Amino acid sequence: MPTPRRGPRQQLDLDDLLDAGIAIADESGLAAVSTRAIAGRFGKTPMALYPYVGTKEELLALMQDHACAMPTWTDPATTLADDLQAWSGALFDVYVAHPWLASRPWSQATQGPCEQDWLERLLQILARWRAPETPTVTMLYATIRACAETTASYLHMDHRGMSGWLAQAEETTRQIPDYADRYPLSTSQQPVTANWQDAPRAALTSAVDLLAGALPAR
Repeated sequence: MPTPRRGPRQQLDLDDLLDAGIAIADESGLAAVSTRAIAGRFGKTPMALYPYVGTKEELLALMQDHACAMPTWTDPATTLADDLQAWSGALFDVYVAHPWLASRPWSQATQGPCEQDWLERLLQILARWRAPETPTVTMLYATIRACAETTASYLHMDHRGMSGWLAQAEETTRQIPDYADRYPLSTSQQPVTANWQDAPRAALTSAVDLLAGALPAR
């Protein structure tokens, strides 16, 4: 986890700088984030950020951890599934609020205090129910990220875009006359539900229930 750099007397607040960077990323994606863009929001030059961050990667790492601040909630402590649903739903909400988080590779996890808070809370839940740690942690993080990535992709697709996709899919099936005969099970499924934008969250809920039901727990 990078730390603010030493340098001239600091005149800005690091949290304010990170909030500005996060706002830019939320609005326009990570490609739009730069020391120049952030400094401009404070009427400063990029050099004014030097006491805080030295490189863009350091900036992104600090933003990533800052954006992952864990909200407050009380574990239901009723069943393992309920506790995992509460934890997963809270982290999913963070990813939905900041879609760019899901694009940051796992290899770039900061292990900063905010990200570490989530892992510590999850391990406390698993210890409470005496559930296995490694497979559960891996599966939950992977599932949440995958569902969040799908949600992020839906942000750029409106109902007109969905109609275009359906038209393209129909054209594909038209060009393959025996399509339905070759794929009877998949073609019998409804291609798009009325609430397709809510599908990733529903998928996460179902996945957590399946995982909790398969785990040996107290």
